[in-house]
Amino acid sequence: MKKINIVKEKRDFDKAFKLRNQKHSKYAYIYIKDNDVSNYRFGICVSKKMGKAVLRNKLKRRVKDIVDKSRLHFPNKDYIIVLKKSAKDAKYLELKEDLISVLEKIK
Repeated sequence: MKKINIVKEKRDFDKAFKLRNQKHSKYAYIYIKDNDVSNYRFGICVSKKMGKAVLRNKLKRRVKDIVDKSRLHFPNKDYIIVLKKSAKDAKYLELKEDLISVLEKIK
């Protein structure tokens, strides 16, 4: 995932959470918000309750890889992906199928 496609500012996350425009799946909640930038952006949240930093970073890398390889065309919006505790035990393919099915519905 390119750096221009990543949401990093806390205020952008907070704005998306405030709007409450969300979709959910078995492993994640996805918050959607219009942005002022000329491209789509993704932000990934993994709670400290999920485990140590190694596990949280592994889950973030998986989600970034899934988004990159999905080959879906996204509108210019911010997508904040908040992983559920059930994602901790999910295999890569299960997580991929789940996220792609929700992202396809959003379009």
